[in-house]
Parts: sequence; structure tokens; C-alpha cells
Amino acid sequence: MTTTSTPSGLARFNTLPDAAARAALLEACASTAWAERLLAARPHASAEDLYTASDAAMAELTAADLAQAMSGHPPIGRPKPGDPTSAREQSGMAGASEGLKEEMLELNLAYQEKFGHVFLICATGRTGEQMRDAVKERIGNAPEQEREIVRTELGKINRIRLARLLEDA
Repeated sequence: MTTTSTPSGLARFNTLPDAAARAALLEACASTAWAERLLAARPHASAEDLYTASDAAMAELTAADLAQAMSGHPPIGRPKPGDPTSAREQSGMAGASEGLKEEMLELNLAYQEKFGHVFLICATGRTGEQMRDAVKERIGNAPEQEREIVRTELGKINRIRLARLLEDA
């Protein structure tokens, strides 16, 4: 593809110095291995090429890489203070009742105790009730099954964040 057919946000991302591109990628996903794979694949011919590279990198992450990626995500219902990304992504919990927020806190703690990490779901577009129902359903999973669900959910989140990165670029 020629530069003229590359969307301007992607063209800008492709030409960022490595340090700036790495920082932008680590804002999208805290996994260093994921970010390095996407950096190594630059330039990306299209947004879809970037998303495909993201999916491939996500599929290759080790358990330790996944843990690093999850470390960048706050518990559902408790977005990081001053972080517009987590607040936006978790907006389905913003208007939740106090009862639902308390239930979600208890479920988050039970999930974290069982799996050793935060409950992770692509929360964009989901209601508080949908997120609660998902954690209730997934808490019964085996750790290996849950790790693969987390990998899939991270992939969805990464695509959304990469799209925003290209828009903001």
C-alpha cells in the first residue's frame, strides 16, 4: 500500500520514533512482549494489518506476558482515578446501584482470590449487570480455560485501544 492510501493516524504511528511508539503501545496494553512485536512489524499497511499483528502477538503471549498485560487493568467498577480510558471503558458501571457495585466488588475479590489476577472483560458497551453476570459465570472456569478467555478479552480491548490510538494520532 502506498502512503497516500494509509490513514493519517496510521501513517503517523508508523513514523513515530520507536520510544514514542512503544510508549503509545504500552498505554494500550501493558505487555512489553506484545508492544515489541507490534513495533517490529512496523510499518503497518492498514489498520486491519495492525489489528492482525496485535491478534498474532496476543496469541503468542506466555502466562507471564498475560499477567503483565493484566497488570494495566483496574478491577471492574473501580477505574483508575484520573484515567479517562478505564473510566470510559467501564462506563457501564458508572450508573450502577450501590448494591450492584458492592456485589461486583465481592465478586472481583472472589475471582482474584481464585485466579490470582483481576477479572478482565472487554467492558466497552456492557452494562453493570452484564459484567456481573460474566464474572459469576466465569468464576467456575478452570484456570487454563480462564487464561484463554482473558487472552481473548485482552485482544478485544487492544483492538479498541489501537483504533483510538489511530484516531488520536
